[in-house]
Amino acid sequence: MAAASLALAAGMPYSAKAALGQPEASVTADAQTLRGSIKSTDTGNYRVHLIDLPSGTVLREYATLGGIVFAVAWSGPTIPNLQQSLGNYYASFVKGAQASRTGHHQLQIRQDDFVMQSSGHMRAFTGRAYLPLAIPAGVSLQELY
Repeated sequence: MAAASLALAAGMPYSAKAALGQPEASVTADAQTLRGSIKSTDTGNYRVHLIDLPSGTVLREYATLGGIVFAVAWSGPTIPNLQQSLGNYYASFVKGAQASRTGHHQLQIRQDDFVMQSSGHMRAFTGRAYLPLAIPAGVSLQELY
């Protein structure tokens, strides 16, 4: 899984948009870059932007009411452009994936400021990445999938 994630993400062009830890204002540009359609919902504690990608994968970007993307999650037949979605945390992903020994079909990276969990196999991938210190009060990790 780690090798597949690295291989898929490494060949993708980088463009800083509404990535993890970045302002929410460019989520629409993110959807355009990824060629996906977007639907947004306000939950009261945060906003979630669902981006349906042409591949069938759904990318969810979670933003604080203050406008910062604090988590991203995905599910579907392909892994989304992680360089796009993780932004400045992409380097932490690459380093963690190279050091990971959690199993062939799963990846777990735990740092003080960045957590990523990814699993799956061909045509069935899920994952999430979040910033533990940026999660709004009252929001549980179970909501971020």
